[in-house]
Amino acid sequence: MKTFSKNPQEKVYRRVDCPVCGRTESRVHWNIEACTFSRCRRCGALFQNPQPQTEELHLRYDEAYFHYERENEEDYFELARKGLEDVDFFTQVEPELFESRKEPRILDVGCATGRLLEYMKGRGWREKGVEVCVPSAEYARKRRGLDVLAQSVESLDGAEATFSVVHAAHLIEHLNDPRAFVQRMYRLLKPGGYLILTTPNSDGLQARLFAASWRSAIPDHMVLFSKKSLAHLLVSAGFRVEKLKTWGGMAQGIVHPIIKRPIDGAAKRFGWGDVMIVRARKASP
Repeated sequence: MKTFSKNPQEKVYRRVDCPVCGRTESRVHWNIEACTFSRCRRCGALFQNPQPQTEELHLRYDEAYFHYERENEEDYFELARKGLEDVDFFTQVEPELFESRKEPRILDVGCATGRLLEYMKGRGWREKGVEVCVPSAEYARKRRGLDVLAQSVESLDGAEATFSVVHAAHLIEHLNDPRAFVQRMYRLLKPGGYLILTTPNSDGLQARLFAASWRSAIPDHMVLFSKKSLAHLLVSAGFRVEKLKTWGGMAQGIVHPIIKRPIDGAAKRFGWGDVMIVRARKASP
């Protein structure tokens, strides 16, 4: 899980309604040193209120962030690959798309240094990536030979209904407006295309045990989703949620390794994992 945090010295904040369902009624849930999280009374999402503006968020993705990504890219790649396995991507989605379409296209939003895209390209996918951290995007393009743009997905022109799969790992929780993001993903997908999202699970065991001290309750995260609120967001945009899995019961070092394995297994089995991955599908005509 990415927990990189870098706070600009000056921020511009604004108060917001629930960024998932738009409801105005919420209550303060966690006060931490640098921010406050409220819980929506309707959908259950946790969100920072007030929030820094989008321009402030983009200041965080600089050279230091690039080095952080490079140092951890193999760990993140393995987590992303295993997450795809959990939602039966390689056993169901990929065979179906390769049977019905020649060279299906995948878009990785927030692709970092492009390690996952490199892997998918090697499996026969036509790859596209967008990454707001300019050094990371340049590394993916120049060192790995990938089709990666140094920009936000909102700036991606001429791509309506062109992708078979859109993948976004640990990105949606960083956004001020996740509704607009999911709606944009819907438009980018071909009919019958798949959206794969990974994000922290506020229903998870660690969130329940550690509350405001949970490792995902950080200033970089604008929204922390429950399973219910994430499903609500996707369905409201027109998606059908096909699979939702969780993993990771306890972080390393919190409990003895002998105890950690059965805890992690139980968390995954009962949906209490620290991270969730969802496979959602755009309707076919």
